[in-house]
Amino acid sequence: MTTRAGRTALQLGLTVSALLPVLLLGTWSVAGRWYFPALLPSDWSLRAWHVTLAPGAQVWTALWGSVWVATMAAVIGTALAVPAARALSGWRGPGRAWLHAALLGPLVLPAFASVMGIQVVFIRLGLADTPAGVVIAHLIPVVPYAVVLLLGVFAGYDPRVEEVARSLGARPAQVWWRVTCPAILPGVLVSGLFAFLVSWSEYLLTLIVGGAQVLTLPLLLFSAVQGGDYAVTATITVLYVTPTLLVFALIAPRVQGWRT
Repeated sequence: MTTRAGRTALQLGLTVSALLPVLLLGTWSVAGRWYFPALLPSDWSLRAWHVTLAPGAQVWTALWGSVWVATMAAVIGTALAVPAARALSGWRGPGRAWLHAALLGPLVLPAFASVMGIQVVFIRLGLADTPAGVVIAHLIPVVPYAVVLLLGVFAGYDPRVEEVARSLGARPAQVWWRVTCPAILPGVLVSGLFAFLVSWSEYLLTLIVGGAQVLTLPLLLFSAVQGGDYAVTATITVLYVTPTLLVFALIAPRVQGWRT
């Protein structure tokens, strides 16, 4: 009972710690006046929501930009990470450590230095200030994260089941779709989810490579913070975190079901 009560208390604490910032942001977004030390706003207003969601407002452009860039980066990044993680998990040669370090290098290098070098190359290739260039730039942090997650997936995967399928006459495509994919699909979805979140929250790469021509919610949020309107900033932040919570709510139950 003690262990069960402790686990319940831990889950409750984690839930409260995760939802409390969202509740505070939601309160700020409908606060007309809220001054210290009042626990609640003295005046309530939907002004910030009307301003933020007005027809033609920048938030619609930024929302579409974030969804498009993050989705493309997650799909492409996960597709690249699957064969990379599969190769690394089954490779026991002397160069494995060096290749592993090269794949994870973008996570430890100074972000600003990397971005400036990328920007020079993208200008010469004509990819600067374009959505495609931003997607390609986001692959730099997305792919290493996806590879790390998928390495754990392939660590628990037994490739001998593929040999059994081939011995029974299955073609390579059948082995992939009927044996490999069902086994790794939950892990691939989790990897794609985190890849989406990494791209969704990326600010520096979008700012430098996109050249302020590709507008996303992080860029709009930083601009709102500098504007000093707390209610509008909170409203944009709520819009920024809501898709993330929805993705977790939709994917997590399915992944848990597959694993059981």
